[in-house]
Amino acid sequence: MTAKTFLVGTAGLLAGVGLERLGFRPWSHPDSVSAASPMNNNALEPYLSPSAARVGEIMKFGFPSMDTIRSGRDYIISYDRRNRTPNWVFEHLTPQSVKKNDAVDRNLCDFKEDKSIHPYFRSQNSDYKYSGFDRGHLAAAGNHRQSQEHVDETFYLSNMSPQVGVGFNRDKWEHLERYVRKLAKKCPNVYICTGPLYLPHLESDGKTYVKYQVLGRSNVAVPTHFFKIVVSESPERNQTYDLESFVLPNQRIDDAVPLSSFYVPPDSVERASGLLFFDRLPRDQLRSVNGQAFKG
Repeated sequence: MTAKTFLVGTAGLLAGVGLERLGFRPWSHPDSVSAASPMNNNALEPYLSPSAARVGEIMKFGFPSMDTIRSGRDYIISYDRRNRTPNWVFEHLTPQSVKKNDAVDRNLCDFKEDKSIHPYFRSQNSDYKYSGFDRGHLAAAGNHRQSQEHVDETFYLSNMSPQVGVGFNRDKWEHLERYVRKLAKKCPNVYICTGPLYLPHLESDGKTYVKYQVLGRSNVAVPTHFFKIVVSESPERNQTYDLESFVLPNQRIDDAVPLSSFYVPPDSVERASGLLFFDRLPRDQLRSVNGQAFKG
């Protein structure tokens, strides 16, 4: 797959929005709303009617669902119980956390069900068997090598999404993970939000559809694309940050295509994912976006 094919294939939904239009509108969302912090009751108050006082009565026997948030030693997951994959995974990396550790052996790790997820909504190893898809890490195992326990935690199926193997999970996606670790080795702090996308596609009848395959008895959704938003603190430790926003199609990608071909304006990813990224990062501390100087 070429970069040109990628840009055309997404019909401009993501890559077609220029940085000059992005402007990072200072992202004036309610303070508590972000990919990492769901809106709480206090943030909702300005938008609720007086009848909201009855919430406790109406929901006496419980809400049908709330965000399923799981916290590991090194990463946080918002789990999508309908699609049996993460909504997003958030990581914080430092030079110490990605340092080589000979005491850690990935070969000792096993993919395993996350028993903290209700049995109705778990993905299982059998869902992936003979599917032709890899169990693709969203929080990369190579990012968490402080101990065997840390890397073991990344093998819960709640941290996985179905990914094309050759040409993607084992190649271009891995290249992106290595790039992030390279940043973490030289930057004091790197923050990453990773997740799946299910993007619409224009078909021959002139109509636009969202279509994706599901796997196994659990109907594990196969994303059409994946995003990774990376914020790295400058090595000078002067409280400035660089933001990079990637979207890659979940398919075999030509190894010659550079990662920079998959830069996408962050607000386009927000619109497509329904998430808000790094809205608490002061814009006057943002040095660059996708390799271009940021002028807020």
